[in-house]
Formats: sequence, C-alpha cells, structure tokens
Amino acid sequence: MFRRRRREQPEQAAEQAPAAPERESGPWDADEPHPGTDRIDLGGLRVPNHPDFDIRLASVGDQHVGVVALHEESTLQVQALAAPKTMGLWDEVKTKILSQAKTLQEVEGPFGAELTGEVTNQGETRPVRYLGIDGPRWFLLAVVSGKAAVDEQAAAELLTFLRDVVVVRGDEPMAREEPIPLRRPNEQAAETAESTALNPFRRGPEISEIR
Repeated sequence: MFRRRRREQPEQAAEQAPAAPERESGPWDADEPHPGTDRIDLGGLRVPNHPDFDIRLASVGDQHVGVVALHEESTLQVQALAAPKTMGLWDEVKTKILSQAKTLQEVEGPFGAELTGEVTNQGETRPVRYLGIDGPRWFLLAVVSGKAAVDEQAAAELLTFLRDVVVVRGDEPMAREEPIPLRRPNEQAAETAESTALNPFRRGPEISEIR
C-alpha cells in the first residue's frame, strides 16, 4: 500500500500558507494554488490518498506511465503527457482515438468534450469514457471503464478523485506526448526511459500494486 505523505508541522504550515485556489476544482497544476489535501506523491502526479480507492502504477517496460485507481466495479486510468506551450493535445488525441474506435461518439461532459461508447481490445468489449484535460505544458488523459462508464452515480466518485489530481510537469524539456515520469512513493525518480507515443489501443501496460 502507499504511504501517506508526511504532514507539515504547524509552524511550517503557517510560514508556507498556500494562496487560495483561483478555480473551483482541478485537475491542478503544481505551480498554481490548489487545496492542500492528503495526496500520494508519485513524482509527475500527486493523487488523492482516498481509503476507498486501490491505487496502482501502470508500467511499460521499466517506465511508469500512468496511474490506475480501482473503486468498487469501476476503474480510472490517468496518464500525464508533455504538451506544447502554445496549444493543447486533446483535439488531436480525440481524432486518433476516433480513427481506431469508430463506435465511440463525442459528447459534452464535466471537463468539456469527451468520448463515450464501447471498445474492443484483445477480444474483450467494454464500455469506456475518454476524458481529456489540457493544462499548462501538459495533457491529462483519463479513461473510465466498468460501471462508471455508463452509470453517472458510479462515475461521480471517480470524477471527484480526478478533480483533486495534481500534475507536476517540471521545467525540463520534453518531447511532445512524452509521458511525464512517475515513480513509486519515497523513491528517487529514475532516468527517463525512451518515450512511448500515446496509443490507447496498444497492448496495455503492466499494472503493479505498491506495498
């Protein structure tokens, strides 16, 4: 299981009192004011430390490329990618996904345009929702599957979780669509592995639980 981040001492919190958020909810950029809730530090992503969620890392080879949050009968997969300074990636990513899954349709969701429907991967057909959030020099792709893909009440918990995610882009140069490096809690970030271009229908990453 993940360990909780060490809480600041009262005098430290007073000295470093964060500014009030300028938006009602995230996902948040690490450099903007955001609520100081209890989160799991995974390097490029900080995700809510919620007792009802089972949090795991998704890896391709020796590179951690995403986070998987399991909640009851539903799954939320989140991947953070580097994006250009001048434009977002969601419109482009939507086109890629739709070219490979023509059964999906574009609808308006809580984060703007999203894709919903069913996809078949390795012989298995399942309902999914693709949500994209463009941030400052990053793009967050969230994939909801299971009951929450078709049940708004089940989706509410996952979307609340997503709204409290913090993206830590960093200042280092990164290639377009390069996964923002993740790491296990309290582990030094490893050297960035070779970039893996985004392909939601490629053989899935390996999912590992952190203990």
